[in-house]
Amino acid sequence: MDILLIAGLWLDGTAWDDVVPELTALGHRPVPLTLPGQGDGAASATLDDQVAAVVAAVDAAPGKPLVVGHSAAATLAWLAGDARPGKVAGVAMIGGFPAAHERAYADHFAIEDGVMPFPGWELFEGADAADLDQRARDRFAAAAVPVPEGVARGVVRLTDERRFDVPVVVVCPEFTPAQAEEWIAAGESPELARATHLEYVDLDSGHWPMVTRPAELARVLAKAAGS
Repeated sequence: MDILLIAGLWLDGTAWDDVVPELTALGHRPVPLTLPGQGDGAASATLDDQVAAVVAAVDAAPGKPLVVGHSAAATLAWLAGDARPGKVAGVAMIGGFPAAHERAYADHFAIEDGVMPFPGWELFEGADAADLDQRARDRFAAAAVPVPEGVARGVVRLTDERRFDVPVVVVCPEFTPAQAEEWIAAGESPELARATHLEYVDLDSGHWPMVTRPAELARVLAKAAGS
């Protein structure tokens, strides 16, 4: 099965370099995506541009792909399910929930000169970055691509209620499945609260398991693709 891999904020397709061979060895065809404005130099890119790129990758897949969104890109994966509910096998969300209809995509950090730069590690101390050593942190910060304002502040538009029938796997790295269930029940993800096929998978890692637990993450995604 094709597995489309969408990394979160500040990351391009190379974020999956250690996951790709693991998924290939497990019999799948991983397709890491480099999004407009996050790796291709298009600082004027918008959220619509990124959604179009993901949907184009879905359309290009020979069968029904599993669409994987990490962190904020859980929203992009969900938007793909909304745009092509009959064309995706499922959506996997790693360490993130989809933004609700008419909410900003990822307006979480300061915008400077039209982009949202990586804000540094202070905001991620604790469970998020506990398993990243200094070398990994330095490499991440050096490679981080500022997110265009048109992406970060883009408004999420969800239009097809058939998205709620798309199977969803929530991969829980720095939080537990029990916490995720509690947050969704408390209303923190109105979208996932309406999903009819929702599964939680625990993964003992920080927020970036593609860096710190690539083999384990690949097995989780392969299992999600198989189900």
